[in-house]
Amino acid sequence: MGYPEQSLAPGESVVLHRHPHWKLMVGPLLVFAVVTLLAGVLGGIITGSTLTGGSRTAAFTVLAVFWGIALIWLALRPLVTWATTHFVVTDRRVMYRNGIVARSGIDIPIARINTVEFRHGLMDRIMRTGSLTIESAADEPLTFINIPDVERVHALLYEEVLEDHGDRYDDHRAFAGEDR
Repeated sequence: MGYPEQSLAPGESVVLHRHPHWKLMVGPLLVFAVVTLLAGVLGGIITGSTLTGGSRTAAFTVLAVFWGIALIWLALRPLVTWATTHFVVTDRRVMYRNGIVARSGIDIPIARINTVEFRHGLMDRIMRTGSLTIESAADEPLTFINIPDVERVHALLYEEVLEDHGDRYDDHRAFAGEDR
């Protein structure tokens, strides 16, 4: 599974690992396609112009530099951001990690989760994505957006919460000497 494996505690297992929904890449890639189209048109204009020798080379160099910057900023940066963002549910916690150079993350222990809620509008339903809100015992609710297959993630997380709360309830009953 990549990155989250190294963050696991001994005996902890991954239940679900997701990156943000692929729809986040559509806009940047369309903009990059338009920039590439414009660069091609400008390249044609430079070729058909009266520029010669060093001037033509300089114009092509400037065009190539701007296209390269667009490639890095509009296509590669969003792709790397997408690839380095992880939403992970384990049997003990929910982990969220993001960032390319400066990383950040949050862990929510399953035992502290009170409420799990999802939302998605019409387009999100069509694309099978949405927002997941997790409310824990002591913190403000956290909302994670663009979670792929959000209803399945909601169900799996809810199952993990029920298992954990059920285990604690069973342990309490056993300690109190009650039978099932």
